[in-house]
Formats: sequence, C-alpha cells, structure tokens
Amino acid sequence: MLSVRFWGVRGSIPCPGRSTVEFGGNTSCLEIRAGKRLLIVDLGTGIKPLGDWIMANDFNNGPIDTDIFITHTHWDHIMGFPMFTPIFIPSTKLMIWGPVSYNDDTLASIIADQLSYKHWPVSLGDLAAKIEYQELKETTMDFGDGLTVTTKFLNHPILCLGYRFDYQGKSIVTAYDHEPYRNFFPTDPEDPGYDEGAAHEGEATANEENERVLNFFKGADVLIHDTQYTPEEFEAHLGWGHSSYDYAIEAASQVGVRKLAFFHHDPIRTDEQLEALSEQYKKSNKEDFEVIMAREGLIIEA
Repeated sequence: MLSVRFWGVRGSIPCPGRSTVEFGGNTSCLEIRAGKRLLIVDLGTGIKPLGDWIMANDFNNGPIDTDIFITHTHWDHIMGFPMFTPIFIPSTKLMIWGPVSYNDDTLASIIADQLSYKHWPVSLGDLAAKIEYQELKETTMDFGDGLTVTTKFLNHPILCLGYRFDYQGKSIVTAYDHEPYRNFFPTDPEDPGYDEGAAHEGEATANEENERVLNFFKGADVLIHDTQYTPEEFEAHLGWGHSSYDYAIEAASQVGVRKLAFFHHDPIRTDEQLEALSEQYKKSNKEDFEVIMAREGLIIEA
C-alpha cells in the first residue's frame, strides 16, 4: 500500500487560531507510507505532531530509521526540525535528502544552523540521533522492494524539488512550491525592448519546461499541488513561486492524474474560505479525477 498523511498543509508561516482549526495551521509536512517503510517530506511545523505520533506508535516496533525529503530550504519547510522528538533518541537514524539551494551553504549547514544559540536553546551537539545528509539534483533512486523516488526541479525563487514516489504500481507526486514557467521577454513588436528571436526563444523554453513538469506528473495516482492562490491572486503575485487552483486542475487534467490534492494553503485563508473553495472546485470540476482540499490528519491512499 502507498499512502500519504498530511501533518502540515500551510505555506509561508504557521497560522494557529480559531479560523484555521478544521484544515490546520502547521506548515508543510507529509508522511508517506510505502508498505512498512516510513518516508517524510519536509520539516515544517507539522513535523512536531508527526514526531510525537511516531514515538507513540512506530517506536514500539523498533528504532526509527527513515528518509526525509526536503523540497527546499525556505524557513516554512524546515522550521519544525528542532522540535522533532526522534532526533533526541540515540537509536534514531535519519537520512535527509534535498537540493543545494543557497550560495556555498550545504544542506546540512542550512538545517543545522537552526540548532545554534542565536536561534534556539538546544545546540546541534545535543542531538542523539545519527543524521546524514545527501544533496540532490534531478535523478531517480531505487530504494528496493519496488520503491523508486524521482526528483524534478520546480519553478521557485530558490532551488526546489518535486518528488515522485512510485511503489508497486502506485504513485504519489509532490509539486510545491511551484509557479508555471512563463516567457519573460516582451512579445509585443511595439514594445521598445522587443526582440523577435528572444521572444520566440523565451516562449519555446517556457513551454518546454512546463511540458517537462507535466511529464513528471503523468499518470500519478495522487498529485499534491501548490494552490496558494486564486486566479486573481496569482496574477498579483507573479514571480513569488506559487500556483493557482485553476492551474493545478488544468495540469492534472492533461496527464491522467487520479486524485488532485490542493496544498500549501495561503496563511490568511480561513477554514470557511477553504471549505467554500473546496465546494466550488468540486462542483465545477468536469474532469475524471477527484479534487481534495488537503487538511491536517487526512490520509489518501494511492
């Protein structure tokens, strides 16, 4: 069985409060189960309740030995790590995978920097777990027992990876934080900066990159896609590295996705607003796939 459980569904910043109780206010964290194997995607604040759950359940079956996949190192995707209980257990083994994404810093140094006294009262040396780091680019990795993990660079202001988990004929794909590629060159011949060659090349490159992303999604049983914005909000936030609900549906419809999960909710979006958007898109969706608004605690089987 291949499944995903949502422990954090928000983007940008945690947003606890009365208006976010139903869908949750924690930032990005996914629990993937491939048979008996536990995989984790992102270390947002949702990793805290996940860690507590792991200690109360998985730990009873033996030491924690798992792989963690970081989409990118923006704060909202790694800030829960210092509160992840298994890192204080000597028997824990963690392999943390992710992109190299800022100047000469390593993946290890970016994540570990949180555990310094300028940020946090517990230092890196206080951790008891065995933690290794592996930097990733675009690749496919075979983990055995029918599990492969494929990575794809997405369009975000820092290097960001999407992950495709294929297990015994089923697949779960993550695609956040991501904005569809577009042509940055002027296309109007009357524009003073217009260059015909550059305009055509820019358009061709954007189309090619968008096609590569769609191929990455192709045939996914579950696609977890960035939907931080409505179409109107998206137009006002071009370049911020996020997508709209409409784009996610359009992308999923082109490549035979079975289930589409809206994810990375804007922190200002209330439960009432998310419920309304969920109903709106479920009613308007004429495609042959299920539309789901991700919420904390929800489990989806591929």
